[in-house]
Amino acid sequence: MANSTQSKKRARQSEARADINKARRSRIRTFLRKVEEALSAGNQDAAAVALKLAQPELARGITKGVLHKNTVARKMSRLTLRVRGLAAPAA
Repeated sequence: MANSTQSKKRARQSEARADINKARRSRIRTFLRKVEEALSAGNQDAAAVALKLAQPELARGITKGVLHKNTVARKMSRLTLRVRGLAAPAA
């Protein structure tokens, strides 16, 4: 338990930041889910639009410190390949 005034304040700030970060992660997951739903439906146009909307959200997650840049790069790369793969006929 925090004893000093400073440690009590840090505990409050940490709790507040955790709530903000939780909301950010949830928002990012929602955008990713929209891309996944469009992909599973096989709708390439909707998936491309959803991906385009998800990109700035993912980038914002990096700048706000919610996600690691390599994690976002990996997710973007894989989603982009899957969206492009819908256009090409299955071989």
